[in-house]
Amino acid sequence: MTDDRPTWARRIAAERQARDWSQRDAVRALRAHAPTELPAEDSMIRQWKRWESGQAPNDFYQPIIAAVFGTVTHALFPAPSRRDGEKEILAASGMETLEIVSRLNRSDVDSATLDALRITTDRLCSEYPFMPSGQLIIEGRQWLRRVVELHTKSLTLAQHREVLALSGWLALLVGCVEYDMGDRHAAESTRRAALSLATEADHAEVAGWAHEMRAWFALTTGDYRGVISAAQAGAEAAPNHSVAVQLAGQEAKAWARLGDRRQVEVALDKGRRLLEGMPHPENLDNHFVVDPAKFDFYSMDCYRLVGEDRLARTLAEEVLRAGTDFDGTERSPMRNAEARVTLGVAAAREGDLDQALIHGERALQGDRQSVPSLIMTSRELAAVMRQRYSTEPTAQDYLNHLQDLGREKPGFLPS
Repeated sequence: MTDDRPTWARRIAAERQARDWSQRDAVRALRAHAPTELPAEDSMIRQWKRWESGQAPNDFYQPIIAAVFGTVTHALFPAPSRRDGEKEILAASGMETLEIVSRLNRSDVDSATLDALRITTDRLCSEYPFMPSGQLIIEGRQWLRRVVELHTKSLTLAQHREVLALSGWLALLVGCVEYDMGDRHAAESTRRAALSLATEADHAEVAGWAHEMRAWFALTTGDYRGVISAAQAGAEAAPNHSVAVQLAGQEAKAWARLGDRRQVEVALDKGRRLLEGMPHPENLDNHFVVDPAKFDFYSMDCYRLVGEDRLARTLAEEVLRAGTDFDGTERSPMRNAEARVTLGVAAAREGDLDQALIHGERALQGDRQSVPSLIMTSRELAAVMRQRYSTEPTAQDYLNHLQDLGREKPGFLPS
């Protein structure tokens, strides 16, 4: 029989079961997170059964249920989203790329041109999750050069700050793709340039993301104290922007790798509370927007590291569901790859080598990869393989594949 319940109903049941909770346990946890007194326990158990069967909870209960499972409201109960496409620039600005470039060659810049550049920058940042790195790096650098050249034009003070900010966003994007491709030194130089632009423009959000990139670089190279330092610097620079949520997620990942479970929970709870208090993003595709599903991705990584395999598996399945369209097209191939590594680690720890290898090999496939992040997470699966299956030829094949991937990107070779 097919399960035709809404996705959120299936998920709250799966989250409860991953914790070995009865429905009574779940209601008691709900009561502990509620800001006011709830109805009697038996009445709430009947209500919980209705929720798991697919009857939607109201706006009062939704955030409480999310808090019970350590996530945010719109990760469990998604709001309608706007998805930008190639036609967005033309529809919003009335300009095609050729006209934008033509206008950039003029001696002065009007507001319509800047509007078109904002939309173009948003489009490029929205294509980060799935556009092949080689293509995105070319486009990103081309537009960065065009925007930087605007500094030679006659600009008002407001336009000057806007151009600095747009240059900063494009530099952040280019730096991320450079790092994905394994060019660590170029990525760090570009990141520093973005931070400099943010400082000159007094743009807190761009500055926060430049610090987040430093945290990400440090995480993938094993400098976990460096992650915590960068996360704290970024949170201080941009405390009221969604990047603060991602910084909390990076900090939680670092604490997980340092083995401090308490600090993991503190950091995740800080990020959850920040995200819960922010408006729902208009464009969930933009890489520099923290969407609710991204928070589940952070938590998945942390739970895998601390050995909470059932929770990690539940979140990995949710990451895959959220990152895949109805026709099987992957909207978030990099997140999906790490989710598959998580499923592989859980399977390997449970003694299912075949499933572990299926998930592990699938994670290494695909045209869009963040090589340093993928190798970092794959090391964990490799460690379980060496520990438990060192004499198995199929496990050795996977380890060799991972070594080959590392050799292709010097500086990211797993130990």
